[in-house]
Amino acid sequence: MLTNEELARYHEDGFVIPDYRLSNTTLVKIRVMHRRFIERYPAFSDYCPALLPLEPGFLEVAQDEIILDMVGQILGENFALWNSSFFAKPAKVGSRTPWHQDGKYWAMRPLATCTVWMAIDDATPRNGCLRVIPGSHREKSLRRHEVNNTPGLALNEELAPKEFEESDAVDMVMKAGQMSLHDVYLVHGSEPNGSDQPRRGMTLRFMPTTSFYDREIEEERNASDPYPGIDAAELKKIHRPPLYLMRGVDVCGRNSFEGSFS
Repeated sequence: MLTNEELARYHEDGFVIPDYRLSNTTLVKIRVMHRRFIERYPAFSDYCPALLPLEPGFLEVAQDEIILDMVGQILGENFALWNSSFFAKPAKVGSRTPWHQDGKYWAMRPLATCTVWMAIDDATPRNGCLRVIPGSHREKSLRRHEVNNTPGLALNEELAPKEFEESDAVDMVMKAGQMSLHDVYLVHGSEPNGSDQPRRGMTLRFMPTTSFYDREIEEERNASDPYPGIDAAELKKIHRPPLYLMRGVDVCGRNSFEGSFS
């Protein structure tokens, strides 16, 4: 469970690195699953926006009761898993993730999500660790983003320069197995990986079921360009990831779930 101090830090700064680490056994399982996943889908060797539609085995990681307890402290007793993604950043070729707010891309209304970002390798400034602007979530509003289709970016929209002060950023340095939890409005990004070491990070994204996951917004947000080597049926799965009820009930009464673990 998050301590009172950790919970207060999350609400004040928009993120926290709790005193909890994945076991070595779990880390090895994730690395093996990811390696096999990339062998099947080389187009996602750097970044995969939705793991679960293509490999449900990753769902096991999301059932970690300690992780669910921590998320419940933040979101309340009723919440769902709506996405899991992988930011791999291979050695020397990892893309830059531009400064952004997650809510700019997401389809639940009202916007509300706690993201669990798990370090599968040591994450440092040299290999492109996550960088965040503490407290940038407090206004609970989306700032102005601009389209940027420059090659080498993991996302194609980034915050306009006047919307934040990069000098306020802090590096989220983590050992393999550590994790951070962060708010949907937190300003964050990461640099490319110029080192000889990979920097793999896996996310679990949870939302309170007081929010409705709007598939119409999802369809509007999804990129129209297919990934190389991904057929139309698999692309459709990626663009329509399943929702899983992890704890409690569907408070808004409008969400449709692939499965329930509550």
